[in-house]
Amino acid sequence: MSFYSTRGGACVTASQAVLWGLAKDGGLYVPSMYPQFTQEKIASFCQMSYQQVAERVLRAFLEDYTIPEIEVAVNAAYSVPAFDDAAIAPVKRLDGNIHVLELFHGPTLAFKDIALKLLPYLVRLAAAKNDERREVSILVATSGDTGKAALEGFRDVPGTSCTVFYPENGVSDMQRLQMVTTEGSNTRVIGVRGNFDDAQTGVKKLFSDPAFHQKMDSADKLPSSANSINFGRLVPQVVYYFTSYAALVNSGAVRMGQPLNYVVPTGNFGDILAGYYAKRMGLPVGRLICASNRNNVLSDFFTDGVYYTHRSFFRTMSPSMDILISSNLERLLYESAGRDGRLVKSWMDLLADCGSFSIGAQRLDALQKTFSAGFADDHMTAEEISRVFEHTGYLMDPHTAVASHVLGAYRSATGDHTPAVIIATASPYKFAQDVLAAVLGEAATEGLTAFDCADRLSAHTGVPIPRQIKELKSMPIRHRQICEKDGMEAAVFAAPQQENI
Repeated sequence: MSFYSTRGGACVTASQAVLWGLAKDGGLYVPSMYPQFTQEKIASFCQMSYQQVAERVLRAFLEDYTIPEIEVAVNAAYSVPAFDDAAIAPVKRLDGNIHVLELFHGPTLAFKDIALKLLPYLVRLAAAKNDERREVSILVATSGDTGKAALEGFRDVPGTSCTVFYPENGVSDMQRLQMVTTEGSNTRVIGVRGNFDDAQTGVKKLFSDPAFHQKMDSADKLPSSANSINFGRLVPQVVYYFTSYAALVNSGAVRMGQPLNYVVPTGNFGDILAGYYAKRMGLPVGRLICASNRNNVLSDFFTDGVYYTHRSFFRTMSPSMDILISSNLERLLYESAGRDGRLVKSWMDLLADCGSFSIGAQRLDALQKTFSAGFADDHMTAEEISRVFEHTGYLMDPHTAVASHVLGAYRSATGDHTPAVIIATASPYKFAQDVLAAVLGEAATEGLTAFDCADRLSAHTGVPIPRQIKELKSMPIRHRQICEKDGMEAAVFAAPQQENI
């Protein structure tokens, strides 16, 4: 299968798309077609393990990887104890016909582990397939969770390095500590004085700058991405839509072929785009409900067809969604534009120059047949954490609570009570202060550290604190480098500031 740039300027193999991350014209790689899974094939997934389903999905897209290569990579990536649940992505009933797909059972307690435990294997294989002898230098912009997952995935992997940029004041205390305590001789963590969009824009500029590529080549390095702009990050996320559907068929919650709605908290649009890919492949997805926080650029887009970024940026209790420029939306726009790369490029040029573009009423109407959208501010999010815990005993992190609130609003507005799956993206203990405040009130957090809040939250709810959070308390800080948003290139080439304690 070939892969094209969303801006019309490339045709590459799957391994090249994984290895290079971003197309030279600034576009994102997309498959030339959607593999089709029949209802019979999807039904067969009900008798398979997560690893076996992953093999089938990956094989359908990554055609220049051999079946044994994919099997070895999948079995190495998805194993206990790396994941603390043998199901990898278990589905739990929340209330009525609402279920939760838990994606936080990996080493960094966030959904990014699903893809980033696998990506290093795919990258190393891709380098070998393309006779690439330079060091594969992974550059990542993170809004909180991708960074740590990428660092853990690539830590001490031969022939690679991993540099993560994060907004200095735009992540939770636990997210920051997870990153800056990372070990590994090939890892770097750099705070950016700006927000996530500044970090993401900076990384994308580096990828599209020929002079930067020349400097990296002179240093015997090949820049690549572990953000969801890399198709190798996106395709593993398609898997859990199929496994969650199969799990609900097995439990009797849905019949084979019955539609299932998915509610996805999203900022960069990768997680929900994976659901769109699954639908295009034949999975019986009813609606994909896009859940935003107060930075509701995506919910506005799906309402009026205008993408507008000249607006206030808010720091919220769901920081991984504090994003105004959603990179993966470009892949959906490519489909909306009838795969016309020139039209997509014109929209992206308008976004860069004017801060907005419009897709028009006809294209919006087509998208609204699949997508719905809504948002929750911090007050709504906190109320939802409290409401769900009091009603069901289930403890949600803020991002998952955004999705839960949006589902309730969607059902009230539409009367659509199709069985639904809420994507649970992170452990509540990554945001212990905000979750504790939601459950017991703001006064309960006064004078407490993030670790104190975790202790009190566990004592009140009975939900155990994950081992990764407990261990974090005693780990030394190893990365202290900070740069300006226009100094990211210099930071890449600066001497590492890692403390070997």
